[in-house]
Amino acid sequence: MPIDPSIHTIDTAFQRDDFGAAYLITEAGRAAFIDCGTGLSVPAMLAALTRVGFTPEQVDWLIVTHVHLDHAGGAGLLMQQLPNAQLVVHPRGAPHMIDPARLIAGATEVYGAEEIARSYGPILPVPAERVVIAEDGYHVDLAGRPLLCIDTPGHARHHLCVWDERSRSAFTGDTFGLSYRELDSDQGAFVVPTSSPVQFDPEPLKHSIGRLLALQPQSVYLTHFGRVGDIPKLGADLVEQIDAMVEIGRQCDGRADRHRCLVAALTELYVERAMAHGCRLDEAAVVRVLAMDIELNAQGLACWLDRDRR
Repeated sequence: MPIDPSIHTIDTAFQRDDFGAAYLITEAGRAAFIDCGTGLSVPAMLAALTRVGFTPEQVDWLIVTHVHLDHAGGAGLLMQQLPNAQLVVHPRGAPHMIDPARLIAGATEVYGAEEIARSYGPILPVPAERVVIAEDGYHVDLAGRPLLCIDTPGHARHHLCVWDERSRSAFTGDTFGLSYRELDSDQGAFVVPTSSPVQFDPEPLKHSIGRLLALQPQSVYLTHFGRVGDIPKLGADLVEQIDAMVEIGRQCDGRADRHRCLVAALTELYVERAMAHGCRLDEAAVVRVLAMDIELNAQGLACWLDRDRR
C-alpha cells in the first residue's frame, strides 16, 4: 500500500496525540484540506502548509466530511486565514457552518459548556458566499484533480465522504469507523464503528460502507486515526459490529439501567474482538483507549432506540 506523497496527515491535537486527523492534498501548486479539527487546531493546519512549502493563499478548498465539532469546529477560524478558499459541505450541514448557534447548543447539551470551551476553542461562522453545497456526486476541482463528494449517511445525516480517484483513496470522516494505531496487531488495523449522538442509523450506515467498498479503495483515510488498508476486511468487520450493536441495543432497551447495560455490553464486544485480533495491549488498556468512544456509542445507540420507537 504505497503512500501517496501528495496526501499529508495532520494531527489536529484533539484530546490526545493520534486521535483526530485532518488531511492536506496538494496538486500542481494548489491545495485542499479535508476536515480541519477544532478552533484549537488552526495552528496545526497552517503549520502543515508551511511544512510542504505552501502558503494559505494556495489553498482553494476546505472540505468538511460533516459538521461535528471535532471535524469542522475550526472551519470559521481557519477560513479567515485562507483568503482564496471555499468551504465544501453537505447540504444538511451548510446552515450550521453559516450560523453555528444550533451546533454549539447541541454539542453543549451533550458535552457541557466547560468541555466545549476546553476542547473546541472558538466556533465561528463561515460567510455564506464562501460556502459550496456538495450534493451527492459533486466534484471538487483541485487543479484538475477531481475529488468526488459522496453522500454517506448513517453516522450523521449530514455526512459526506471524499473519493480521490488519483490515489484510489477515500477520506471517510466517521463513516468507515475509527481505528487507533495502539490497537494494531500483526493482522493489521482494528476498526470499530462510531455511533455517537445524535443521528446514528445502522441501515444507512451499512449502505454507506457498501458504497465505499464498491469503489475498491487502496487506502482509507480516517479522522480517528490515519490511513488504513485491507479495506474489504475492515468493511466486513464494521458491518458485523453494527449488527452486533443493534442487537445489544435491543437487549438493553427498556431496562432501567439501559445506559449502564449498553456501556457494559459494548465494552465486552470491542474487547473480545480486540483480543481475537491479537491486539498487543491487555484488556484494561484496550478499554482505556476506547473509553470515550464506548460512552459516545452508548449514547448514540440510545438516541437511535428512542427515535426508532417513535
